Amino acid sequence: MATDTDTRTFPPDQITFDVEGMTCASCALRIERILSRQEGVATAVVNYAGQEARVTTTPDVDVSGLIRAVEKIGYEISEKTPDMERVDIVERYSDEERYQRRNFIGAVLFTIPLILLAWLVPQSRTNGLLQWGLATIVEFVFGWQFHRVAAKRLRGFDANMDTLVSVGTLAAWGYSVWAFFAGQPLFFDTAGIIISLILLGRFFEARSKGRASSAIGKLLELGAKQARVVRNGTETLIPIEDITAGDLMIVKPGEKIPTDGVITDGRSSIDESMLTGESVPVDKAPGANVFGATINQQGNLIVRATRVGADTALSQIVALVEDAQASKAPVQKLADKIAGLFVPIVMGIALLTAVGWIIAGGGISKAVITGVAVLVVACPCALGLATPTAIMVGSGKGAELGVVFKGAEVFERSKNVDLVMFDKTGTLTHGLMELTDVITTEDENTFLRLAGSIEAASEHPIARAVALGAEEREVTLERPAQFVNHPGRGVQGTVDGHDVVVGRRALFADLGLDIDTSLLTKAADLEKDARTVFFVAWDGLTRGAIAVADTVRPTARDTIRNLKQMGTRVAMITGDNRTTADAIGRSLGIDDVVAEVMPGDKAARVEHYQSQGMTVAFIGDGINDAPALTQADLGMAIGTGTDIAIEAGDVILMSGDPALAGTAMSLARTTFRTIKQNLFWAFIYNTAMIPLAAAGIISPVLAAAAMASSSVSVVTNSLRLRRFRP
Repeated sequence: MATDTDTRTFPPDQITFDVEGMTCASCALRIERILSRQEGVATAVVNYAGQEARVTTTPDVDVSGLIRAVEKIGYEISEKTPDMERVDIVERYSDEERYQRRNFIGAVLFTIPLILLAWLVPQSRTNGLLQWGLATIVEFVFGWQFHRVAAKRLRGFDANMDTLVSVGTLAAWGYSVWAFFAGQPLFFDTAGIIISLILLGRFFEARSKGRASSAIGKLLELGAKQARVVRNGTETLIPIEDITAGDLMIVKPGEKIPTDGVITDGRSSIDESMLTGESVPVDKAPGANVFGATINQQGNLIVRATRVGADTALSQIVALVEDAQASKAPVQKLADKIAGLFVPIVMGIALLTAVGWIIAGGGISKAVITGVAVLVVACPCALGLATPTAIMVGSGKGAELGVVFKGAEVFERSKNVDLVMFDKTGTLTHGLMELTDVITTEDENTFLRLAGSIEAASEHPIARAVALGAEEREVTLERPAQFVNHPGRGVQGTVDGHDVVVGRRALFADLGLDIDTSLLTKAADLEKDARTVFFVAWDGLTRGAIAVADTVRPTARDTIRNLKQMGTRVAMITGDNRTTADAIGRSLGIDDVVAEVMPGDKAARVEHYQSQGMTVAFIGDGINDAPALTQADLGMAIGTGTDIAIEAGDVILMSGDPALAGTAMSLARTTFRTIKQNLFWAFIYNTAMIPLAAAGIISPVLAAAAMASSSVSVVTNSLRLRRFRP
């Protein structure tokens, strides 16, 4: 049950279940089908690697009915509460690893003397009895998990990997019992070795899957465990889960900030690398937002808690990574279908193989051995692990680097991107304009006072830059008596009795204000240097111009070069005039520059490229650019801890550094390439091994070793993503 302090909830129409008893991809597909058929279920996705099911339902769904339907086919399923999920993520695979290690060690201790008796000691009735006893212990004690699950599947008229192992080893064991009385060669050692090797494979598989899912555990470990709060005038140390919104927290140098909040007193540098991936500390002052698990490096801070529990930036990152790991990539659907059909087909092939050898005169002994080899070698475990393990590692690595993928399909979609389109302001540039040039024949103080005062009344970042620039030049600004905003073109109003206009050339034309040719020439020269120019007029006469500039981020050029090396075109979209936009585009090496675009038209520009057959990735701030992010085939939203859960983006870039866009594209493509490698080798393995086993070229022992190694190799290949470097 969830505790009273648990604040995280699943989406209202989604239920998450913990599933026990899945041993291969065919199990996951079987459960998925059963759940999908139940009344009130819209969709069901079962993750074999994650051992869970996520079901989208109607509000009146009968949850107990879903549980009964799955239990009827032999699996254990229970609804997850948020606190249970967090514990399971950290502990599930370590428990499985310990369990399989114990079974493997026990099986080996009995299999080694079994091998010695079978291979080195002359055959006799006493020898046969000893082999029978040792093999029986291995088969029915340490290998009991295979028979137990196979029996459950049989009751539901189903079969899976355990069925193959159970039938195969029981056939070898049962034939040996008959052979003992008939005086024929024994194969007790075959049954023991197969069980031991497959248990070894399961041990390595559990260990590898634990490493693949370790990102969640690492993220959870980042959070503070206690908080120093002030209540009733007294400083108290409390557990992190007892913090409530509004609490005043004292954070000393070197301590982690307990939860998201706002600084009320103190200044410091905060290490936010766990959130954004950027190693440079961020200076913070009163009024600044801070985030849980980031580290206070310098002064004492008093922070008022604003977000706790599931609402914090860290919790939202964890939730998004969990969602990505639980989702299913389109490429996995084919693998699931094949795995679902594989087991019954393999059992038929094994039976035909045995019959064929008998007809060919190979005898019962040869028929049993080849049939067992086919059953054991054909397990589709590798197919089931190929996609989810790569997604687990890829999404976890992304979270470490400040990139959060919101679904498994993102990895597959990234490979088709032809064009990466950046919003300029705040993405390729810092987004912080500053006043750079003042051109006027009037008194500069008067000029800046009138222009700065009217701009100070606007909320636009450029207007604030003009007002700030005037104040930095020690100009006193006034409050306008009247104010009119012309979106995208400028502002006008009344200051000290003067009718003041500050804006673009188009606004001046609409208002009938003439601009001197020499001033237009100077403005054009400034625009060639990537400055944005606004003209200033009062009392019906144009008095001069002001220019502001936004500096390019240091990593922008390298990011664009790297993206072009990946084979994509790069475009920039901006509301700036054509001359300014082209100047920035040339300096960065951008292929296409789309200028003078109103905020509401960005989605249409994305659609224009799509209509030409291009697959478009759009990168923007996730708020003003939400329509374009939604329209794009791949939307990358740049956010901070306060807007991490932006719904418009498929990928969240946790800092404003454009280099993260290149990192996201590279990691997504590398992850999908790993998925394809895994699926290729899994398909090749099963395609090649079954005929070899049926032909008697591969013994059951080699078949068991090959089957175990195929699953481990797929997971190990996925683990290489942990070494990914941007």
